[in-house]
This record gives sequence, C-alpha cells and structure tokens, in this order.
Amino acid sequence: MGISRDSRHKRRHTGGKRHPHMKKRKYEMGRQPANTRLGDKRVRAVRCRGGNLKYRALRLDSGNFSWGSEVCTRKARVLDVVYNSTNNELVRTKTLVKGCIVSVDATPFRGWYEKHYGIEISKGKGGSADQTPVSTEGKGQHAVKRLAARQSKRKLESAVADQLASGRLLAAVSSRPGQCGRVDGYILEGPELAFYARKLASKKSRKA
Repeated sequence: MGISRDSRHKRRHTGGKRHPHMKKRKYEMGRQPANTRLGDKRVRAVRCRGGNLKYRALRLDSGNFSWGSEVCTRKARVLDVVYNSTNNELVRTKTLVKGCIVSVDATPFRGWYEKHYGIEISKGKGGSADQTPVSTEGKGQHAVKRLAARQSKRKLESAVADQLASGRLLAAVSSRPGQCGRVDGYILEGPELAFYARKLASKKSRKA
C-alpha cells in the first residue's frame, strides 16, 4: 500500500463506506516527508511527474538569510531550531521546515555592518550591545565621507543589536527544505521579533 492523495478511501460525510470503483493512480501518489535535520549537507534528487526534479534535503547546516531592513543577504550557519508553532516535537528533533524559527550565526552580518557603517558591535556590560565607531585611520577622504553619510542615516533596532553582539540571530525559514533542498529565510525584526521573543521567554519560564 503506497501513500495516496486521493479521497476515494475516505468515508462519506454521512459515515457510510465508499466502495472503490477505480484503482490508485500514479498522479495521486504521495511521498514520505523529508524531515530535514540539522547536520552535514545531504541532498537527494527525486524524479517527479513530467521528468521534473525535486531536491529532498535530508540534512542541512547553512543557508542564505536576508536582513530586510538593511537589504543585506548573507550565507549563515544554522545553529539550532528554537521554535515551531506547529509541533514541539519538531523543535526537539531539530527538524527544519518552512515557518520554523532558527538561530543563525551572526558573524557574517556583524562583519558586513562594521564594513558598511564603520560601527563595531560588541557585547557591553549587562548583556546589552556596545556600538563603537571604527578608526578611520588609513582610509581615504571619500571613504570617510561616505561612512559619515551612512552613519547619519542608520537605524538599528536595540533587540537586533543585542542579538548581533551575542553572536546569534533569530531567523524564520521561508524556503521548503524537503522540496527545494535549501534552508533560506530572513532575520526577525520589529513586532515579529518581539512576538517570538515573548514566545521563547514564556517557554523558558515554563521549563524552569
């Protein structure tokens, strides 16, 4: 018995049985879920209807993450699966699915921020972020002027700055690892970040 996506095997809405009048069809076929886990990259190609290929990721450890407000995308390592609104079991088993919340390595984004704005973000006292301007010694006049112009317009959310300083950023997965073989997403900011931070805090307090 294969996995089938038909509805002929279901009972009628009255509860009566429905007798089969045709066999299963290839176009109604389903496949087992990928259950993509954290680990060294392992992707398999699956031939689908029409000769198309799907890329079934079995293990992934990094992906492209976008920082929306700064229009910056960097490849970052996925460190952990921290929240999934669907099922806590998927968090326990570190399963990567679309919509799950992961923590990613902040180093590529912190490096870009320092280079782009000339501001170094480090951990200060009490866990808050320290934002100190980088020395402009040895830089040309044009480069110094450009950095000053960028610094005058920059806005960095304190919650994101604290995460950058700690080395871990919360991100949401927006790709489908079991279909396209990649774990791509975006950095959480604003109300969305506040919402998930509250969820994680309440989860932590329940454990304690």
